[in-house]
Parts: sequence; C-alpha cells; structure tokens
Amino acid sequence: MNAQAKGGGGVPPLLELSGVSKSFGGVAAITEVDFVLSAGEIHGLVGENGAGKSTSMKVIAGVHTDYEGEMRVGGKTVRFRSARDALDAGIGMVHQELSTVPDLSVAENVFLGKQPLTRLGTIDWRRINREAKRLIASLGLDIDPTMTMGALPVGIQQLVELSRVLFSGARIIILDEPTSALSPPEVKRLFDVLRKIRAEGCGIVFISHFLDDVLEISDSVTVFRNGRTVTSEPAANLSKDAMISSMIGRGSIGMHMGESAELAGDDSRPVVMEADAVGDGKLLRDVSLKLRAGEITGVYGFMGCGQIELARAAFGKIPLQAGRILLEGQALSFHSTADAKRRGIAFVPENRSMMLFRNEPIYKNISIAILERIHRVLLKPDAERAIAQTHIDDLQIKTQGTDMELGALSGGNQQKVALAKWLTDLPKVLILSEPTRGMDVGAKEDVIRIIKKLRDLGVAILVLSSEPETILTLADRITVLRKGVVAREFNSGRIYKADLLSAA
Repeated sequence: MNAQAKGGGGVPPLLELSGVSKSFGGVAAITEVDFVLSAGEIHGLVGENGAGKSTSMKVIAGVHTDYEGEMRVGGKTVRFRSARDALDAGIGMVHQELSTVPDLSVAENVFLGKQPLTRLGTIDWRRINREAKRLIASLGLDIDPTMTMGALPVGIQQLVELSRVLFSGARIIILDEPTSALSPPEVKRLFDVLRKIRAEGCGIVFISHFLDDVLEISDSVTVFRNGRTVTSEPAANLSKDAMISSMIGRGSIGMHMGESAELAGDDSRPVVMEADAVGDGKLLRDVSLKLRAGEITGVYGFMGCGQIELARAAFGKIPLQAGRILLEGQALSFHSTADAKRRGIAFVPENRSMMLFRNEPIYKNISIAILERIHRVLLKPDAERAIAQTHIDDLQIKTQGTDMELGALSGGNQQKVALAKWLTDLPKVLILSEPTRGMDVGAKEDVIRIIKKLRDLGVAILVLSSEPETILTLADRITVLRKGVVAREFNSGRIYKADLLSAA
C-alpha cells in the first residue's frame, strides 16, 4: 500500500483507489490503479495524453460506474451510481472546459441548480447575491455578484466555478488543467486560493501537463503511464526531468516511432507565409514563425497553449490585435475565410465536423473546394465523382463508392476525405490542427503519408498538435508554444520527445 495510505494518528485519507481497472469495449483504459489523497493535501497528477488520468478521475467523480477494484472515501468503501452520488459524498470537479453560463450573473452561476427559495417558493435573489458575494470574497475576490459572467476574464470565471464546487460542500476537489488558459498573475491568484483551501482541510487533485506548475503547487505527485500508476511520491523529491522520464518510460527515448526525429529545416527554401509578432489580445503574445515551401513546420504544446488560436489567426478566423500575417511577403488583411481560400490558404480544423458535411456523399465533400472551377454554369456531378474516385483510389479511402454518406466512414477515413479536398487544386499553405487525433495506428500512418506527399508537392504545411509523436513524425522544424508565447524553436539536428515535453 502507498506510504500515504494512512493519515496522521491513524486517520484514513480522504480518498483511496486500490487496484482500480476500467475497460472500454474490451480495451483497458486503466489497469490496477492505486491513488491516495489525504486531507490538507494538493496532489499533482501527470501523464501523457491517454495515460489514464481522465478515466481515473471520472471513476472518482461518479461518471464511470462500471469498474473493477475498490474506492474508499474517508476509509469507507463506496461505489457511486452517478455523478450526483459523488457530489453528495463531497467530491467536486472543475473541468478544463468551464461549465459556467456566460449570459447569467456571477451569483446565478455560483448557485446554478441550487437556488435558494423564499417562503413563497420564488427565487431568493437577495440571499443569492449576498451568499455569492461572501463565497467569492472567501477566495480573495471582490466581484459584484450581479455582473454578467461572460464579462469576466477566464481566470476569474474559473475561480467562480471553484466557489460553486465549494458551495456544494465538496472536500475532495478535482481540477483538470486549471492553469492552461491563465496568465501568470491569474495562476498566482489561483495558487493562493488553492493553498487557502488546502489549509481548511480539503484535498485537491491537480491535473496538469504544465509540470512546473505541478511542482510549484503540489505536496505529492502521482505519474500515470499506459493506464497504470508508475510512481507516487512527495513533490520535493521530484524534478521536472524525473517526471518526464517516468511519463515516457526510462530508457525508451529514441526507441520507438515518434520518440525522436532528425530535423531538416532548410532556410534556403522560399518563405510562403510568415507570422510576425502576432497577438490576439487574449492568449497569443508576440508569436513569430515562418512556413517554407515544401516543408512541414510543427507547432507543439499542451491544450491551451495557443495552437488553436494561431491556426485560426493564420486562416483569418480570428482578428489579430498585434503583429501581422504575410503571404509571399505581402501583409494579409482577411475579410473572411473564403478570402483566405481564394488566396491559397487551406485549413483542416481539429474538429472535422466544422468543415465536412456528414450527411452528404463523399464526392460532394471532396469537390466542394473546387466547385467554382468545374461548375461554370451547370452542376457536373459526374465530373465531381470522377475526381473523388481518383482520390479514393490514391488515398486508399475505405468506402463503398463516391455516393456513400460521409458520416458512415471511420474517423481516419473522414480525415482522408478532409485532406483530399485540397489535392485537386493544391493550396500554397495547408494548416492542419490535430490531424491524427483519435485515430488508430493504421489510419495515422495513412494520414501521415498523405501529409508528407503534399509537402513533397511543394505545399508549405503548418501542423499543430498536442501529440509529440505526431509532431516528431511529421515536422521538418518545430516551434513549441507555452501559454501563448514561443517557448523554444528546433530547426535541425536530433530532437527527442523529452525535449518537447520539457520545453512545453
């Protein structure tokens, strides 16, 4: 049993997982996980994407109820039937994607779903505003509770959501990536609040990819790898390098595909697109990079590092507040994403549903990018089908034919269709956000082959991903983003996954 399994004086810890396993469709997500959280402790939880952190926490929070092993709260064995059971047992979770309602007031968000009533059965607004102000003040904030939630900075909204969890009576608080979208002053404010909550005897699970933050705030750290707990010890005994080594496996660096890469950035290639000190006024700050013809530039970082914002800025989907985007040396002023397409910029977002039509046939999804070229006056579906069939054969898209509904395809084959859109009329710049997320190994290999083919045809490609293996497999040069700024650049030589994790 973990050395922390009993608190001082024989008092049991707030929470224990012992030998907990959970599978989905016969595939193990976590295997014999042990985890201990004591009262008055901030416990950091780290691991790569898919290591089992989220599954374990969803077991604790009552989201996953069908599992093997044992969970104890305050020394008593429990098995929750729902998230409501977990909440009633004093377990609250603040997710990375905030669940606040921006159009409601701060007070309404604090008491969401639990509004106190007057004797007449109406909502007691006076009490709601008074109690919300008191709860928020206990976290060191002076906010008008009648303010609209959406008017507050993200960091303050996060603290308001935390106050809602505390209002529910939670003594076990799970925070999922709480600092990913926060500025340094907001992180400091959050840490001050967490230390205060810890001093009141609560136990906090702090899940984060930002290892520096984990070391700064945590008393203990547990590392997950491949669905198992591999180490759990006091944070004072750990370093950032030691955590990275535990996360990826000692001795594994450079031994597997995507674990290392020999970068071959060629500065003699012409610059097609350039981001010059761009900022969006929210997260991105002074970000610069160059995309060259026939090269893949990889941008790596954890969720919330600014990748998505950078991709959208380069495609004209969000306005810049600082800096500029240049295409072939000319500063761009986008009027719309259609304007970006006309200029030769293509974008495949991380959410394929944003640019594919699941209820339409495959051929229409492929031909939509070139309709103006093949349809002068009348529609020519036979021409569209012929073009689509060429790409289906070339990209080995598994389908029953060009008229098959796109939604019937697997995720990997849908991504091939998304890429096929741009093969008929090559763009100058192709922006790919998380191009291999959620795919099996075979589909990933096919998509990687297609992307490299586009590069070899001379397209300047920007790949943004939170998967280090994808970046290392694809990129000729790499920029690492950390909380909206460039943390490090790698242009040549051998680079390892540990280098990316350390820089991020």
